[in-house]
Amino acid sequence: MADMRIGGSFSSPYDRYSSYGGYGSADSGYESGAAFSVQDDENEDKNVNGRKSSPGECETCKRRKYQDGSNEMVSFKAAGHIDPGNAAAVVMSHEQEHVSNAYQKAELGNGEVVRASVRLKTDVCPECGRTYISGGETSTQIRYYNEDNPYQKDLKSADASKYRGANVDIAA
Repeated sequence: MADMRIGGSFSSPYDRYSSYGGYGSADSGYESGAAFSVQDDENEDKNVNGRKSSPGECETCKRRKYQDGSNEMVSFKAAGHIDPGNAAAVVMSHEQEHVSNAYQKAELGNGEVVRASVRLKTDVCPECGRTYISGGETSTQIRYYNEDNPYQKDLKSADASKYRGANVDIAA
């Protein structure tokens, strides 16, 4: 068991559970060491117990394509392949295009973006067991100011009567 600490004398019993990698040593089932590990290409060519293929030769991952399902003019309107190593960055930048469009739409329509959030979705490949980015979701909320709306005018007058005299300086 390789210990990456200075001195190398202390070994926690919880080290073997600290890895997020899905492909540990064959005898323990867990990988020890740092919380983040990078797999070598030579390790990816070996089949893992319970999987149809290794991550290096998985046909499902090679043929995976991404396509945007919204009605906005953004990238990925036509389905396209993204390298699994770059998928998180590419999908996040695509979802940021939706956020940018929301800010432009709010600016054109006399509104303001109240909330914008982006969420990346993950799944596990059924063939090789690799976790991958399966898509993204952008949620935006825009508040529009409409001074011509009679309900908005009534709301303003109701607010004015409600707050008139609420702040009184008695010492004066």
